[in-house]
Amino acid sequence: PHLLRIMTKTQKTVAIYARGSTDKQAVDMQLAELQDYLKKREWGIYQEYIDQGYSGGNTKRPAFSQMMEDSPKRKFDLLLVWKLDGLGPSLKDLINTLDELGALGIDFISYENQLDTSTPTGKLVFHVIGAVAEFEKDIIRERVKAGLENAKRKGKRLGRPPVPEGVLEKAKALRK
Repeated sequence: PHLLRIMTKTQKTVAIYARGSTDKQAVDMQLAELQDYLKKREWGIYQEYIDQGYSGGNTKRPAFSQMMEDSPKRKFDLLLVWKLDGLGPSLKDLINTLDELGALGIDFISYENQLDTSTPTGKLVFHVIGAVAEFEKDIIRERVKAGLENAKRKGKRLGRPPVPEGVLEKAKALRK
């Protein structure tokens, strides 16, 4: 039985990403939980990427950028985060990040959200989330187009305001 366990165990190299906007204790708590999760599965930690003091809306996070630079080098097989909202500022950014990692063969686990793209169910859930995000984007695009058409019908001028008469001639003269 022991030999069978060794042969069937899948060893993964994992990158942990943690972000905390203000409270260092929040990041420490995330890391402790994620490290325990990895120990139970006997997976190794490649690196912990930690952005402390960065809000979720900030896309210029140094540890996140480094992690994304390391990912094409396949330094890790799986990315583990505490919650989905810690990874990206928006659903669109999250999906783009996960698509990029997935194309490299890197799986993703969100501990609190129980999303694991290494499983068939996790992949399905991720694709459903992606489809909903794409649907939302299309609906917004349709609403914007309808609003612009409605404004045109009402005689509203769209775009830049017209250049007042004489300003263009004066600019040409000054340019000469």
